[in-house]
Amino acid sequence: MKRTFLGATILALGLSLALGGQASASDAPSGTPTAADLAAVSTVVTSDATTQRLAKAVFPGAAKADTAVAARTAKADPRTPVAVYQPTAAFIAGTPGAPAELAYIATPATLGNGGAATIWSQREGTGWSVFNVASGDVEKRLAALTGKGYLLSEPQAGAWYAVDGDTVTVLDGSSVAKTGEKMTLAAYREALMSRYGDKLPGSTYDRTGAAGGYGASPVGDTSVPWWPYAIGAVFLAAAGAGVTLRLRRQ
Repeated sequence: MKRTFLGATILALGLSLALGGQASASDAPSGTPTAADLAAVSTVVTSDATTQRLAKAVFPGAAKADTAVAARTAKADPRTPVAVYQPTAAFIAGTPGAPAELAYIATPATLGNGGAATIWSQREGTGWSVFNVASGDVEKRLAALTGKGYLLSEPQAGAWYAVDGDTVTVLDGSSVAKTGEKMTLAAYREALMSRYGDKLPGSTYDRTGAAGGYGASPVGDTSVPWWPYAIGAVFLAAAGAGVTLRLRRQ
């Protein structure tokens, strides 16, 4: 199923621009889900509410399933959850700390019309909740290519990487290097800083309110976190016309 892309999001909140040491290969990503987390996510994605959401979801260009068929077909597959990480604020700024943090857990699913989908779950307080149903199975397919590393998403550019220690491998959509090419973690950080460094919180770009600044109100589906809309406009200008984030809500 063809994926559609809307808007942009931030890499992290409250970024300091003070430069210092860099994340090292020994730094593991933060927020790695525990067995208890995965069990909680499994409960949420297989709930009646989520199943009904899958049954009703129809993406552009797809046929709508018969109601009775949709009720039997729609389901999540919690056996193969994928932890999706994003670069941290400290990593972009060059300060010590984890190079990535958990963004969401992706669970493969089937829509009521038989199409592939992915459920996005995030921590909410002490529990977990579903905040998006995305078309396709990008996370599942790319996770199979990460080996012993972890899956890293750069949503501003729709890019995906596998990070294993100090090695970053391009999986898809990168403007930094071709798919399959490798770079060091330091080289990747420098590339991110060159693209977004002058548009981050605290910059002149931010203070002058360019591209909407950082005060926008949440819009649309209230089940989706407010932060992509509050400050995504800044990164929209930074990443150019190809900026992408899969916030396809149903």
